Amino acid sequence: MKTLVSLALLTAFAAAGCATPRGAPGALADIRPGQRPALDSDEAGLWMQMDRVEGNLKTSGQLITDPALRTYLRGIVCKLASEHCVDIRLYIVQTPHFNASMAPNGMMQVWTGLILRADNEAQLAYVLGHELGHYQRRHSVQLWRDARTKTNVATVFAVVAAAAGQGYVGSLAQLVALGSVMAFSRDNEREADEIGFELMARAGYDPREAPKIWESLDKERKAGKDSEPSIFFATHPPTDERIETLKESARKAYTPDRAWTDGRQAYLAATRPLRATLLQDELRRRDFARMQVLLDHLMAAEPESGQLQFFQGELYRLRNADGDPGRAVESYEMALMIGGAPPETNRALGLLLMRLGEKPRARAAFERYLTDAPEAEDKAMIRSYLEQLR
Repeated sequence: MKTLVSLALLTAFAAAGCATPRGAPGALADIRPGQRPALDSDEAGLWMQMDRVEGNLKTSGQLITDPALRTYLRGIVCKLASEHCVDIRLYIVQTPHFNASMAPNGMMQVWTGLILRADNEAQLAYVLGHELGHYQRRHSVQLWRDARTKTNVATVFAVVAAAAGQGYVGSLAQLVALGSVMAFSRDNEREADEIGFELMARAGYDPREAPKIWESLDKERKAGKDSEPSIFFATHPPTDERIETLKESARKAYTPDRAWTDGRQAYLAATRPLRATLLQDELRRRDFARMQVLLDHLMAAEPESGQLQFFQGELYRLRNADGDPGRAVESYEMALMIGGAPPETNRALGLLLMRLGEKPRARAAFERYLTDAPEAEDKAMIRSYLEQLR
């Protein structure tokens, strides 16, 4: 958990910046391909700290290392910013939270909560383009310098130490100061939005997809009633403003005579093998209101998915509110009827029916489970349940 908190702080630090809009006096020059800061500069010091973070990330145990998925995501990054492709190192971080980040040294993180929530390649491309905008405009360097101006050295060190995996142990005053620094990031977030939109449209992705991911995320956030405060939302422009700005940009950019793509089929092919794992991660959060919004969104696009119906049943089973056991049984049975449900659907159904006193139906479910998964690790336990149900 400490590692996850540290990564979250890193994301806030690496993806934010002070209010220096594009082209304004004092704005830093864009980073050039292959550029590294002078060794005696403060920027070099920041890069060294991020190199430490990257080293810790590699050994964190939280990375998805599937080569096919990494190659696919890296291909999107290179399509968006081919000139910087060689300088960027992409890491897929397994955490059920929505985020991506880009550090000044070329380290890009894509969190699996984002992968699960993007409907297609175009939506992911917009988010990654946003992070590339931070990198291109050197926003984290601006934040680094601004933080040292607005706060004391101890506060700056605490932020970097947290990002390096040591945990945030600062005082309340330091936390307040950190919040003040982050409040200056919204103009740069708007600038990164502009760049991300430009990059996705230039690459041929349907610009109308950009606001959709924020609309879905906002529904989920509201369902959770802000039960999980996030620096991500605190440092970004108001969601309604962002959605309307992107819709207006899409209206201006979209022309029906161009062959736009959303890349949905390629995206599903690349990410579908990971989806069951990511949904299990979501269940472990026990934030059932948020997950219900997510499942509703996924099932609207795939109403005949046995896999999604299984996870709907799992949500009901774990939430266990009034009427949920019956709803879980219905969802499991629907999953089996549709097809494509995982073998453990029958196991979950059998356990729930046994708890409800439905012995014949529970026995039938357990027998189907053993038929579908004859080498299951828990087969001895299931057989013992069958003995009890005789």
